[in-house]
Amino acid sequence: MPELPEVEITRRGLVPHLVGRRVETVVVRNRNLRWPIARDLGARVSGCTVRTVERRAKYLLIGCGSGWLIVHLGMSGSLRVLPRTTPAAKHDHFDLVFDSGFLVRLTDPRRFGAVLWEAQDPRFHPLLAGLAPEPFSDAFDGGWLHACIRGCRAAIKTVIMDSRTVVGVGNIYASESLFRAGINPKTAAGRISRERCDRLVQAIRETLSAAIDAGGSTLRDFVGSDGNPGYFQQNYYAYGRSGDPCRLCGQPIRLLRQGQRATFYCPRCQR
Repeated sequence: MPELPEVEITRRGLVPHLVGRRVETVVVRNRNLRWPIARDLGARVSGCTVRTVERRAKYLLIGCGSGWLIVHLGMSGSLRVLPRTTPAAKHDHFDLVFDSGFLVRLTDPRRFGAVLWEAQDPRFHPLLAGLAPEPFSDAFDGGWLHACIRGCRAAIKTVIMDSRTVVGVGNIYASESLFRAGINPKTAAGRISRERCDRLVQAIRETLSAAIDAGGSTLRDFVGSDGNPGYFQQNYYAYGRSGDPCRLCGQPIRLLRQGQRATFYCPRCQR
């Protein structure tokens, strides 16, 4: 957490407040995030007018004309739009202060997030250059997925969480997508047919779309840029429902561990 839906919801919430607005100043209270915030970031960004707010995988890309801010929310971070007079709390590490009287504040209790500067095209930044296609792009289809998993012995859930296969599908949405596709998460990826790959691609898109429409998932810390939590967790078919009856067949949902992560599935609906 946050996964692609939560980052996309944050992006959409930021657009009307940031695009066309000038950055007056930058406030850095703690530089020691996952990667240190550059000491000259304020000098680079202050006075810039935001031209665009985009997303690549789980990264937010804020186009400032002379370069780009690359922002990652880490495990528990959020970006909120607040009046510039709002007092900072313990885990509020970074502010972008705008001429509109508002600021955008990064709150990150675990400090796994990042605020980086890239003067060139951010798609070629080392963190982004090797990423797989976006799940909603034409490049991500059954053919791409089938080619990625050919001969692969790893479990399919692990494979679709790999950003070299598709970006943005984290633990929650991997479990939910595999439920929708009717695929057992333990299945060796290389055993899945092209037809089932088509079904899984569609399930990933449907799951992510539904999560975005519901404002994402709020299990602990996530809130959107307006401070509101998501409610997609109320619609889970599998994730977090160990022992509860499957919403389709009534069989108890099972829990297993894959790569130190919890996986939830229905043994009857998912083959």
